[in-house]
Amino acid sequence: MSETFPRTDPWVAPQSLSDLASDVRRALGDHPAAALVADCLTNTWTTTMRWSSHGDGDVFVATGDIDAMWLRDSTAQVRPYLAVAGADEQVADALAGVSRRQVRCVLTDPYANAFNDGPNGRHGDEDVPEPGPWVWERKYEVDSLAAVLQLAYALWRATGRTDHLGPEFGEAARTIIGLWRLEQQHGSSSYRFTRFGMWAHDSLPDEGRGAPVGFTGMTWSAFRPSDDRCEHHYLVPSNALASVALNGLAELARTVLDDEMLATNSERLADEIDAGIRARGIGGDIFAYEVDGLGHKLVADDANLPSLLSLPFVGWCAADDPRYLATRAAVLSERNPWYFSGKHASGIGSAHTPAEHVWPLAIAAAGLTAADPQEQTAALELLATTTGGTGLMHESFHVDDPGTFTRAWFGWANAMFAELAMAVIGTRLTDLFPRRAEARR
Repeated sequence: MSETFPRTDPWVAPQSLSDLASDVRRALGDHPAAALVADCLTNTWTTTMRWSSHGDGDVFVATGDIDAMWLRDSTAQVRPYLAVAGADEQVADALAGVSRRQVRCVLTDPYANAFNDGPNGRHGDEDVPEPGPWVWERKYEVDSLAAVLQLAYALWRATGRTDHLGPEFGEAARTIIGLWRLEQQHGSSSYRFTRFGMWAHDSLPDEGRGAPVGFTGMTWSAFRPSDDRCEHHYLVPSNALASVALNGLAELARTVLDDEMLATNSERLADEIDAGIRARGIGGDIFAYEVDGLGHKLVADDANLPSLLSLPFVGWCAADDPRYLATRAAVLSERNPWYFSGKHASGIGSAHTPAEHVWPLAIAAAGLTAADPQEQTAALELLATTTGGTGLMHESFHVDDPGTFTRAWFGWANAMFAELAMAVIGTRLTDLFPRRAEARR
C-alpha cells in the first residue's frame, strides 16, 4: 500500500484524477457537460470514500446522503477511477481497499445489500429477522454480489495487481456461487425479509418468503436494484449481470487463483442462468424484466442498473443484438409503465420515486448503449442541463421541472455522468469488465 495515500477526511483528489477531468473537459469543448465533469468525477473520492475506522486496510464508500455502503453502488461509484488506476498507485490502492471491503461484507452476510462502517446496527426501521450489527440493510439482491465480482475483475484487468484476490476473495466467490445455486431452488432457502413500515415495496409477502416461483434455471432475487421488492423474483437483467460476472470469475480462477474447480463451477452456473434467460425470460418479442417460472411476466424496465436497457453496458449482449434492440425500443416508450416524458426530459423512472420523475442513471445508460454517437452526446447534454442548478446529478427529477428532484447527493449518478462523458470522447471502461462472447461483436 502506498505511503502517500491520503489518510484523513476529506480526501483530496489525486493529480491523476484532476488531469483526467481536465482532459475530458478539454475534449468536450463547448459542450454543456464540460463544466460539470470535474465535480461529478471527483465527487465520490472527495466526499464518500474513507479508510476503514477499524484499521483493516480497506476502504468504505458511502452512497452519498445515506452513510452506508451498498455493494452495487460502491462498484459503480469508483468505476471511472479505473481509467487512471493502472498508472497511479494511489488510486489503485484505494480501489483495492474498496474490493477488500466488499469481500469482507460478503463474508459477513451474503444476503445483505448495504453495510455500516462499523457495528452500528440499523436505525429507523424494524426488520425481521433483525440484521447483524455490521449490516445496514438485508435486502437480498442478486446484482449486489455480482458487483463484488465485477470490481475485483476490473481492477485486475486495469492494473495487473492481485493482492485483492487472496484467500478471502476465493472464499467469498465460492460463497456467492453456493448462494446463487441455492436460490435457483428458492423453496430450499431460509431467507426471509419483513419490514414493518409504511412502504409495501420494502417487505416481502407470504411472511417474508416472497411470491411463489417455479424453477427456471435463473437465480432468485428478493429485491430489485432500486431496493424495491421483486414482483416475480427472477429478475432478468440481474441474472444477466450474474452470468457475466461468473464468466469473469472463471477467468480469474484459472489465471490468478489456479482453481479449476471454481472456474468450472462458475461457467456451469453461468450457462444455466443464460439458458434460463433465453428460455423463460422473454415477454413476447422482447426480454421481460421479471418472470416467476409459473407463466407470469413483468414487461417493463426500471431506471436502476442493471436494467434491460443496460444489457450491452453490463456485457451480456451486443448493442446491435436484434432482441435487445426490440427491447430497447419498448422500454424507451409508453410500453414501459415507468417511462415518462415532459417539457424538459424523457426517460425511465422507477416505482421507487414519484411518477413523472426520470433517473439520470437511465439517461446515462441510454447514452452508453446508443449506437448513434449523436444520441450519446444528446444524453450527456440532457444530464448537464437538468441538474436544477446544482451542477451535480440526482436520483431523479421531474420531467417538467428539473428543480424538483430526489436526493441532492447521489454518488452513483455522478459517476455514471462522468463515465458517459468519458465515453463521448472515446474512453470506454467497459473493456475492463467481463463480457459474454455474444457481447463482443
